[in-house]
Amino acid sequence: MIINHPILGPRDAQEFTYLGDASLLNRPDWQANDAADQFYNYQYLRDNPAGEHRELWFHEQGDRSWLVVTRNTVTHEISKVELASDVARKEGRSK
Repeated sequence: MIINHPILGPRDAQEFTYLGDASLLNRPDWQANDAADQFYNYQYLRDNPAGEHRELWFHEQGDRSWLVVTRNTVTHEISKVELASDVARKEGRSK
């Protein structure tokens, strides 16, 4: 599988480590009244969809960047690759 890195161009997926659902960018508020429940859900409960899914990939054998890869889990077709920092900034998650 080839991942088209936004900065480095097409790279073999073997250079990357899959790190799970991109919803991990949505870290819960540790000061919320139900923070323990939110962190339990954040840490342990995951969807396993068939079809298009946003995933976190780490470029371990390259520039060590984090990517959000939108991939079809059935066909493995990649439709979009973004830097995770850009996604977090765009969606208001970075400070």
